[in-house]
Formats: sequence, C-alpha cells, structure tokens
Amino acid sequence: MLVARITLAKTDANCLDCPIRHRAVCASCTSSELEELNRIRQYRTWKAGETIAWAGENMSFVGSVVTGVATLSSTLVDGRRQMVGLLLPSDFLGRPGRGEVSYDVVAATETTFCLFQRDQFERFLSKSPSIAKELLEKTLDDLDSAREWMLLLGRKTAREKIASLLVMMARRDGALHRNEPGDGLVFPLHITREAMADYLGLTVETVSRQISAMKRDNVIQLMDTRTIRVPDFNRLVEQSAASSGFEDAHHALPETTAKRA
Repeated sequence: MLVARITLAKTDANCLDCPIRHRAVCASCTSSELEELNRIRQYRTWKAGETIAWAGENMSFVGSVVTGVATLSSTLVDGRRQMVGLLLPSDFLGRPGRGEVSYDVVAATETTFCLFQRDQFERFLSKSPSIAKELLEKTLDDLDSAREWMLLLGRKTAREKIASLLVMMARRDGALHRNEPGDGLVFPLHITREAMADYLGLTVETVSRQISAMKRDNVIQLMDTRTIRVPDFNRLVEQSAASSGFEDAHHALPETTAKRA
C-alpha cells in the first residue's frame, strides 16, 4: 500500500491568530485544548498544481485548509476524470479512523494546511467532545451539500450552475472574513475556467460563454481574470435558482462567531 508521507514544519503562528479559527474543527475548543493542539499542529504549503495525496494512498495526516484552494478528483479506469469537490479555507482533509484517501487531492492555488499526524489527532479526538462535535457537523454539512450538488448537476442549466458556484464561493469568502455577502461584494475566483467546467460538468466553451453573458448583463463584473465583483448579490442568487440547501449549507456566517472571537 502506498503511504502519503510529507515533511511538516513548525511555525510561530498561534492558534488564536489563525484566520480560520472561528470556522475550523477547533472553533469550539477550550483554551487548554487549543494549547494541546498548538503543540501538535504543523503547517505545510503546496504550490499550485502539486499533488497533496493520491487516491488509494494511506494518508498519515489530517488537517484543515488555512489559505488557498485544493481540488478533489476521481479518475475512471479509462482515464476519464471528474472533479468531485473543492477544499476551501476551514475545510477538513482526512478521516479519523481510516487512512486511505478516496480521491486525488491537488492544490488549485498555493495552499497551506494546518496538519496533524493522524494517530495524534485520533488520540486528541477521543478526549475532546468539542472537536468531535465540530467534525460531525462538518461531515453532515458536506453530505447535505453533496445532495444539493446532485440536483445542480442533474437539473440546473449552465447559467444556474455557474451562478450557484459563484454564490457558494462568495458566501464562503464572506464567512471567512465574518461578513455577510452584499451588493458590491468582491471575492477571488480561485479556480480556472477549465476547473469550473470539470466541476460543473460543462465544457470550457460553455463556461466562458456564460461568464461573458453574465458580465454583459451586469450580473457580475470581472475585476481581473480571477476576481469577481457582484453589483447586486440577490440578483446573483436568483440566477442560481437557489434552493435552501447547497448555497447555504455550512457556508453562512456562524451564529456563535461573537462567542468564539
């Protein structure tokens, strides 16, 4: 069995100063729990395009995205490839209790993880109900999002798919900075149009046409190739034909933000 082994590095960063502190699995940790996590956590950065883990490998670590975006992809025996998920800041990689990776994990941008050796994290998890609860909530939210994504792929039009992805990214960026998305919102589009096409089950040409049409209709404005401005956020939501699930599931601002700050 292949084993994904990586070189980790300690940093001087403090957990209390972490940009994902209020959304990561450690969000509800007590001060003593944070101190213990701070002792065992390490950082690792991958450049855009680098593989973090291959499907089928036994991954010796788990952790959360601090900055950047990574993709989850699956490849069929004949070489056909499908992106099945995105890891955005505060998302968790790995499954305690099971080492094998189900998907290829690749850095879409320069991506930094806060990582833990899996055996150390599992021992910590066994005595930390708050971490176990946050991890369960994230898992259930991911399940809800996956079900909504099935609706998106099966029933939404190309324009609705792209608008849904933009709404999700906008809300995640807003939650990360503790801001509710609104008119005039500016957020980074971390993935390429090729990656968007792969993720949404569209062709690159269709993605480009729909983005150009949304720009022409002033639904979005392109500040540059990777930065989006939304003049009217409600209009973008309407374009996504949003249901109550995918665009809102675990992407909204946490109710307990003030308590955790």
